This record gives sequence, structure tokens and C-alpha cells, in this order.
Amino acid sequence: MIKYFIRKIRLVSNARKEPYFLFKQILGFYPNKIEYYLLAVRHKSVSLPSEQGNPLSNERLEFLGDAILSAVVTDILYRYYPNAKEGFLTDTRSKIVKRDSLNRLAIQIGLDKLLKATKYVNANTNKNIYGNAFEALMGAIYLDYGYKKCQFFVENRLLSSFLDLDKVVENEVNFKSKLIEWCQQNKFSCDFILKSETIVGLNRHSFLTELFIEGVTICEAAGESKKESQQQVSRIAMTSIQQNPDYIFQKFLSSERSK
Repeated sequence: MIKYFIRKIRLVSNARKEPYFLFKQILGFYPNKIEYYLLAVRHKSVSLPSEQGNPLSNERLEFLGDAILSAVVTDILYRYYPNAKEGFLTDTRSKIVKRDSLNRLAIQIGLDKLLKATKYVNANTNKNIYGNAFEALMGAIYLDYGYKKCQFFVENRLLSSFLDLDKVVENEVNFKSKLIEWCQQNKFSCDFILKSETIVGLNRHSFLTELFIEGVTICEAAGESKKESQQQVSRIAMTSIQQNPDYIFQKFLSSERSK
């Protein structure tokens, strides 16, 4: 109880100090140990030497925060969607914690304005510094207040103002539909053939689907249902097409050469 009142007194006395106030606007609560948060926004380009002479930046906090954020989001999704399958939960978590999403979140909450980096670090071409700082911020919260406060921050700050879970789920990319649409535009036939079904655990099955375009094997992928395996094989194909527009034609050529 005494420690609680000492902490409250310290927070009140620091409330008007600029770093505390600025982080309070982002977090929704006042930092206790401000040094964690100041380190979270310090890019390696402006690292400071520790007492032992080692460079101090937000990289270690980023490593910690990455794991904490993944655990918190997993926890929230598990409770919000009690009947959802593992594949759905995994895909939704990936969308939330992927680098592009974290970069946007960091900017939305104003973390980019507190980031410290040299002028040689071009934020326009290296926007990942914002997502990295966001993960470091999660690490700072964890070291300062523990897991429960991290959970509070994500649920009561991010989900209530900046992150719409239902919208994330609604915007799930249907790779199979996109692949079929691409094939129709290019007047190609497209077939999904179930190659195998195996039992991989207690009441868990793995379905392996092979994708054929114009009768040529393109790729294969597994999932816990036929639908999921078709989505996964379509995702691989569409990602490959986006990265290399000649991907399918190269597959056709390779098939001809092997005959």
C-alpha cells in the first residue's frame, strides 16, 4: 500500500513534465519509469552508450515488445472469438501485428512525433522504424507495469479508438476468388485438386491441395480444411504472380521442357 501511494505521488508530481505528458497522451496513462519509454523511441542511429560502453537503442525493447504484443493479441482474439478455428485466429493476428499495420498504428497514436533518429534515416523510405518503435513501446509498458497493463493498452486504447477488429476480419483477403478472377481475365482454366488428407493430431486433419492452371501444376499447400488449403495454395500463387508477372508463364514453359 505504501509503495502504491509513493507511486501515485510520483506520477502526480511528474504529470506536468513534458515527456510524461506526451507519453500519457499516447498511452492513456502516465509512465512510471520514463526511461523505458524514452529508450523505446530512440533509434539505433542515435544510440547512447551504457555504463559499460554498449550502445543503447530501442532494439532490445523491440525484441521484447514483439513477443508481448503477439501474446496480448492472441489472448484478445481467443476471448473475442470463442468459436473461431485456429487458422482464422492465426490469420487475424498476422494482419494486426504485421509491419504495415504497426507502422500505421504508430503514426495514428502519434508515436512517430516522439521518435528520435538521425536526419540520415529517411522515414519516408524506412517506415518500419515506426512499427519497430511501436513494438519497443510495448516492451517499455511491460517492463514498467507488466502484462496486464499491456493488455489494457491494446484493448482500451487501440481497439477502442484506432483498431476495428470487425473491420480487420471483414477485410480478410479471399485469395481463391482473386486467383479465379485473374484466371478468367487471362482465359485460363483453374482447378483445385485434393492431393491428400492426413490426421496430424487428436481430431485434427491436414488437407493438401494442388493447384492446376491450364492443366499445369503450379503449387501446393496444406490447411486444416479443404477450404483453408485452397486459400493457402491460392495465396502462394497470387503472391508469386504479384512479385513476378511472368510466374505462371514460366511454369508453363518449365512443364513443356519436362515433357
